[in-house]
Amino acid sequence: MSAYIVGVLAPLLLTLALRSKREKKRGLLTDVGGEPGYAIRNHRFTSPVETAWAGITTLADLFEHACKQHVDKNLLGTRKLISKETEVNSDGKTFEKLHLGEYEWMSYGQVFQVVCNVASGLVQVGHKSGERVAIFADTREEWFIALQACFRRNVTVVTMYASLGEEAICHSLNETEVTTIICGNKELKKLLDLSGQIDTVERVICMDDDHFSTEGNNSWKVLSFSELKQIGRENPVEADLPLVADVAVIMYTSGSTGLPKGVMMTHSNVLSTVSAVMTIVPGLGVKDVYLAYLPMAHILELAAENLIAAVGSSIGYGSPLTLTDTSNKIKRGTKGDASVLRPTLMACVPAILDRVRDGVRKKVDSAGGLSKTLFNLAYNRRLSAINGSWFGAWGLEKLIWNILVFKKVRAILGGRIRFILSGGAPLSADTQRFINVCLGAPIGQGYGLTETCAGGTFSEYDDTSVGRVGAPLPCSYIKLIDWPEGGYLTSDSPMPRGEIVIGGPNVTLGYFKNDEKTKEVYKVDERGFRWFYTGDVGQFHKDGCLEIIDRKKDIVKLQHGEYVSLGKVEAALSVSPYVDNIMVYASSFHSYCVALVVASQSAVEYWAVQKGVEFNDFASLCEMEETVKEVYNSLVKAAKTARLERFEIPAKIKLLSEAWTPESGLVTAALKLKRDVIRKMFSEDLANFYAS
Repeated sequence: MSAYIVGVLAPLLLTLALRSKREKKRGLLTDVGGEPGYAIRNHRFTSPVETAWAGITTLADLFEHACKQHVDKNLLGTRKLISKETEVNSDGKTFEKLHLGEYEWMSYGQVFQVVCNVASGLVQVGHKSGERVAIFADTREEWFIALQACFRRNVTVVTMYASLGEEAICHSLNETEVTTIICGNKELKKLLDLSGQIDTVERVICMDDDHFSTEGNNSWKVLSFSELKQIGRENPVEADLPLVADVAVIMYTSGSTGLPKGVMMTHSNVLSTVSAVMTIVPGLGVKDVYLAYLPMAHILELAAENLIAAVGSSIGYGSPLTLTDTSNKIKRGTKGDASVLRPTLMACVPAILDRVRDGVRKKVDSAGGLSKTLFNLAYNRRLSAINGSWFGAWGLEKLIWNILVFKKVRAILGGRIRFILSGGAPLSADTQRFINVCLGAPIGQGYGLTETCAGGTFSEYDDTSVGRVGAPLPCSYIKLIDWPEGGYLTSDSPMPRGEIVIGGPNVTLGYFKNDEKTKEVYKVDERGFRWFYTGDVGQFHKDGCLEIIDRKKDIVKLQHGEYVSLGKVEAALSVSPYVDNIMVYASSFHSYCVALVVASQSAVEYWAVQKGVEFNDFASLCEMEETVKEVYNSLVKAAKTARLERFEIPAKIKLLSEAWTPESGLVTAALKLKRDVIRKMFSEDLANFYAS
């Protein structure tokens, strides 16, 4: 009898414990200056954190400190290229396939020496004090080394996405009067084509030793990264370290509207975010391995790599196209980056996690039979447990499901992931739960902007809730202010709502050479505290965690007075397995909204095969009435699950077969929609929606 009682009470007590954790206070009310509002701080810190390391006030100090502390520990790793092949598909399209080997590592001590050599080399090739360096390349170890080398000479780094268009490249370089560019071979070709439109550049350093000949272009001095290192090694120069208030980076945002703006970040701005995140992720240290593949020109990745290096962890470099064994650029039968590196930590944007989810579901569906039944049973049992039910799979049953079912899924990302940081856009509840169950790892959802050095909020390790972005980071205060025009007030019940304003040492100086825009969204209160007005709308839960519920700029008033939040609707509909990307459009002259849907080729083609639908190619499949009907019904189902109002559900859709990529100019490098560009490109389709 006693064993029976214990068997019943144990899971019940565990459930109660989990519920009590969910109810703990993660953010607390705090008194702040400036515009009246509802302000919350992190529950563990009474004032914003500026640095987590005694005596460390700049990123240059932090890196040198870590290198001295972890001299022989592996810091940077890159895979050796074994072979490169070109495959031709049946439709004539060519694809580059790579066979990559093991990671080759440099220790902290070795990296520090190379950083010193590059810093000295910059001086010796003529880069003067006060001049700026632009880093224009995909994420790789040379990017990190170049960044740290610039910091050792107090050189401000201008960052630009490798996928920027020609106009944005010229604008960013000319506005900041860059004299030295450090780039890859691919970017060098692009720059040489634009050399007549770039005013102040004197020298270009190519990260690739096998860069092509640039003879005939006499205006720029072009040399390789290896040559720069050798020059610095043979002619060392003393460091010229920065001060806490010096500008470390001018980061050009991805420009979802118009030309990109340069955000000025001081060393103290970035250091405060790095310090704050370190207090949130438990057990960060020398045993961790981080897979770096997101753009370092994005503050999320730049801050993450500086944090990983600061705590003695290792950074292995990869790319979105070589991430897994089935990634587009990986030669069949060889291993992707995650399988070889076996990371413990990753930073992801939701689009990457959505692809992992869709890929697993596609495999499960195609397997069918007992495999599918077993997966669904295991998934539902573990989902029930994660949601706090004592009827879910715990203990021995959890272990059995992990071995029988989820071990194979976890192998996709190496099998050792213990924590995932998600940021850059809202993560759907469906994807978050899928990753929690299948990878067995918590997801720290963060909310922040380039203007706040990615600092804002971050969900804690033990917070298993979905749809929220956590409590304020220790470096930030989060304040909601009334937005009566949108119907959001801090006096709303049951939760205070309003525009999100972020304050703290992580809030940047403003936009480079753009005082008008800076004054519009940056404010300093009577206490000298700096605030950034995000334009996002949020609500605070009772435990002090923030939920993003709207966006001021994305709200459209329909003909009969209803307000439609485009971003909110897109986030709700994107959980449909048929959606690769989606843009909702609404007009104040009409009573309904419509949508452009980029179809997921794998999901739609799988449906067609299952239903016996014959088609010539994917483009023709997307034009078929029965395909459009199937996808539309899936969107309606997703809308109802998300409890969207009837007027928020698109009345008409158009299926598109071509993916929206940064190269197409329809999304930013961070995969955010460029609404104006998409509207112009598909203006005829949008007009037809309302003409019939």
